Amino acid sequence: MKLNLNHIMIGSEEPSRLVAFYKQLFGDPAWDEGGYTGWEVGNCGFTVAAHDQVKGENEQPGRVIWNFESGDVRGDFERCKAAGATVIAEPYNPGDGSDEAMSIATLADPDGNYFQVVSPMSEG
Repeated sequence: MKLNLNHIMIGSEEPSRLVAFYKQLFGDPAWDEGGYTGWEVGNCGFTVAAHDQVKGENEQPGRVIWNFESGDVRGDFERCKAAGATVIAEPYNPGDGSDEAMSIATLADPDGNYFQVVSPMSEG
């Protein structure tokens, strides 16, 4: 079986705060109905909604980290910062540094969820 990730849903005690943040990154949502606000981000759906099992900020933000691929990591990193993201790691080249084209930046949304802006990964 070959699986295809097609959607990420972020539960929040205060979804309106996350919706306002992600609107700055993705623009107007593709849908906003019944407490679910979502965007099409590349080939993946991305939704924010209230969840009764979520309280406060994420206490283990490194448990799940989603990546947004970008051809301009530095530029999109700056755009995320301007939208109010918390900087966890400035853009850096991972590994032994032999791939100067590869860059990763780690940030957190208003609920403390980690996400990364990454260079396109080769099919190597």
